[in-house]
Amino acid sequence: MEKKMGEAVARVARKVNETVENRTDSLDLADCKLMTFPIALYKVMRHVTEGIHLITLANNELKSVTSKFITTFNQLRELNLEGNYIHRLPEEVQTLSHLRVINLSRNKFQHFPEQLTSLNALETINLEENEIVDVPVEKLASMESLRSVNLKSNPLNEEVRVIARPLIKFDLLMSPAIAHV
Repeated sequence: MEKKMGEAVARVARKVNETVENRTDSLDLADCKLMTFPIALYKVMRHVTEGIHLITLANNELKSVTSKFITTFNQLRELNLEGNYIHRLPEEVQTLSHLRVINLSRNKFQHFPEQLTSLNALETINLEENEIVDVPVEKLASMESLRSVNLKSNPLNEEVRVIARPLIKFDLLMSPAIAHV
């Protein structure tokens, strides 16, 4: 157990060092067994956070995203949080004015994260395989840049299915309705 934990810590350190030393615009911490975003990384990365446009934290064990994370990496264009245990986003997500793509698939959302509807640059929302029943269709329909919303494998209510199609101008991906017997 300790060996695997040590390997995960070393992998995080290596990936962060690559980002800092090379001043790349992305940070990939996928599959690192993270339960939270390591606080020490804020200090290590303080000189490069403005240049980070893509963060991947997929397939970790995150239960939440903190306000500090969002306000620190406020220049994000893409955020991949797929395959975690996240059930809500902090209100500060509304400040990610450059965000174009967010992947929240395979998490624990029961409610559509409505903060996303205030992001004017957002083009793609992936919420596949969550537990979402209701969706703010009218708010999504008013988003100028939105191109795709993936809600496959969510227990969407029938009302969403009926009212969504005539209102939207983007691709709305849903699983077929399950007939109730």
